[in-house]
Amino acid sequence: MNEQIKATQAAADSISANIEKVIVGKHDRIKLLLTAFLCRGHVLINDVPGLGKTMLARAFATSIGGQFKRIQCTPDLLPSDIMGVSIYNPETKKFNFHKGSIFSQIVLVDEINRATPRTQSGFLEAMGENQVSIEGQTFDIPDPFIILATQNPIEFEGTFPLPEAQMDRFFFSFDMGYPTLQDEMDIIEGQRIRHPIEDLKSVIKMDDISGYRDHVSSIYIEDDLKNYIISIVEKTRDDSRLALGVSPRGSIALFKASQALAILNGRDYVIPDDIKFLTPYTLSHRVIVKASSRIKGYTGKTIISEILQAEKVPLEEPGEA
Repeated sequence: MNEQIKATQAAADSISANIEKVIVGKHDRIKLLLTAFLCRGHVLINDVPGLGKTMLARAFATSIGGQFKRIQCTPDLLPSDIMGVSIYNPETKKFNFHKGSIFSQIVLVDEINRATPRTQSGFLEAMGENQVSIEGQTFDIPDPFIILATQNPIEFEGTFPLPEAQMDRFFFSFDMGYPTLQDEMDIIEGQRIRHPIEDLKSVIKMDDISGYRDHVSSIYIEDDLKNYIISIVEKTRDDSRLALGVSPRGSIALFKASQALAILNGRDYVIPDDIKFLTPYTLSHRVIVKASSRIKGYTGKTIISEILQAEKVPLEEPGEA
């Protein structure tokens, strides 16, 4: 493993350890967030209130020294509220553009499904191209840039389900999950005097992030593993329980994510376990389950898991005969 990859892994380990001072017992979720960040991807978190979604975003932003903004979505939120608006200046007799909260590096979009489809669509260009087009002008969003969006899966009144096109823009989708009894005891004890987020500091330099991300593409992945990824994706398109399978954007995401995870795991090559771990979080939100299948209890996650279990796994690792 070369020195550049070692430096990337060391930086990721520092960020992860720093976040874990605030977020207890969620090492895998933190690793997924770092994987998405290395791949310039965005994350959708589906879970009930109070499980640390906001704190995860804040701790991550602080750890990398990034600018953090939070957008609380409501039905009356307008696209101009997130992207910005031009205001007339009577002194100069010109319109001055005032940037919205989307112009930040780490953006928490809380309860994104409470925003109307018109407002939801305002995130698409930013998520896909790191820019926003307003009134015929294009404005670049600061780099690095990542959206962490949340959804509450138990309250549907006054919500607007995300369209398939926007779901596909998210690199990963996962839940936080309840803590174990011991983890919850540690959380309570850790906040006995003050919240640990108040003492958190940055552990890396912002100027180094671009270099860390560039190293992902150098990670080796064998042709057999590329075929493994494509075969899994292809199975989703042929599954009779699904109305829509995974697009090529999904296979690209799984490919890049496996490279990034290899770095986080201290390797300069991808192994099958990298792909197996990432597949549910990368592909489950990119499929549409037929109504007849939902009635039978199928979800995107269960179907993807069954496809993954049935797929033959390449066994050889680099250098093996």
